[in-house]
Amino acid sequence: MTDNIDPLERKLFLGFVRIHILHHAEREEVYGTWLMDELSRHGYSMSPGTLYPILHSLEEGGYLSSEKVNVDGKVRRYYKTTTQGKRVLQRSRDKVAELFHEVMD
Repeated sequence: MTDNIDPLERKLFLGFVRIHILHHAEREEVYGTWLMDELSRHGYSMSPGTLYPILHSLEEGGYLSSEKVNVDGKVRRYYKTTTQGKRVLQRSRDKVAELFHEVMD
C-alpha cells in the first residue's frame, strides 16, 4: 500500500483487500503474485511484505487453505477459500451491499 496514506484509510483498505482475497480464492485457486496484480487493477499497490502476512493470517484463522505446487521448478503456494471463509465472505457481501446502498443514496 502507499506510504502516504491516512492510518484509518489504510485499515479500511486492508479490510477491502481481505474481502478481495476471499472472493477470488472462492472462485479459483490463487497465488500471491497473481493477487498482487489483481489488487493493483483495483488501485491497491501491495508489496509482498504486506500481502503475504495477510494470506498467512487468513490461513491461520481458518479462512483460507493452501497447497504447495511445483511450477517450473519453483514452489508456488495456491490458496482457496475454506467453508469458514465462505461464510465470512457471504456476510461481508451482505454488509458491503447494505453499506453501498446507504452511502450512495
